[in-house]
Amino acid sequence: MTRDFTTREEVKDVYRRRARNYDNSANLYYLIGFRIRAYRRMAVDALLLALGDTVVEIGCGTGLNFPLLRQKVGAGGRIIGVDISEAMLERAAARVRRAGWSNVELVCSDAGSYRFPDSVDGIISMLALTLEPDYDGVVDRGAAALKPSRRWVVMDLKLQSGWLSFLTPLLIFLVRPFAVSREVGKRHPWESIERHLINSAFRPLFGGFAYLAVGEAKPKRAE
Repeated sequence: MTRDFTTREEVKDVYRRRARNYDNSANLYYLIGFRIRAYRRMAVDALLLALGDTVVEIGCGTGLNFPLLRQKVGAGGRIIGVDISEAMLERAAARVRRAGWSNVELVCSDAGSYRFPDSVDGIISMLALTLEPDYDGVVDRGAAALKPSRRWVVMDLKLQSGWLSFLTPLLIFLVRPFAVSREVGKRHPWESIERHLINSAFRPLFGGFAYLAVGEAKPKRAE
């Protein structure tokens, strides 16, 4: 039976099995012209982080973004990596140990159940938030945790609605090993960014099959 990957259990199972070879398999995106390293850097740059900042990554996986985030926040900052898969976090922990970083905290939790710490300086999710059924609630809770004017950044895949939409079945077939399906593609986290934050921006990537969405936290109301 074909799975739609619309439940957390399905997603967790996929990444449990893919964890050991995930870093190498992620490079397969290049076979279809998807410049994943460039998009990672683009997303991290969009956070506008500074030395000493605290940043949360939702769906951190094996920690492929950690080196870029560490460059931004420095040794005095804090990186919190959240992922649903224990197996992926084991790989992330090994990466942190090899690098000798003492300012990375790893949290095993699905995004929908995670409770953000107060007053964070940035939140990022790459190729992960669409896999969370309660993605709108995650964006909302993250927006509430951000300091005023600080940024929520999402880089993810989406269904094409333009003239290239005929390629959608092929793309879904190619990225299905990463728990992507047409049903998952019907989720629209970028609309949540627009709904719960201000000064939002949307940038199509990869011919409209991917995007970068950015929003800033609203000013806090006076008590």
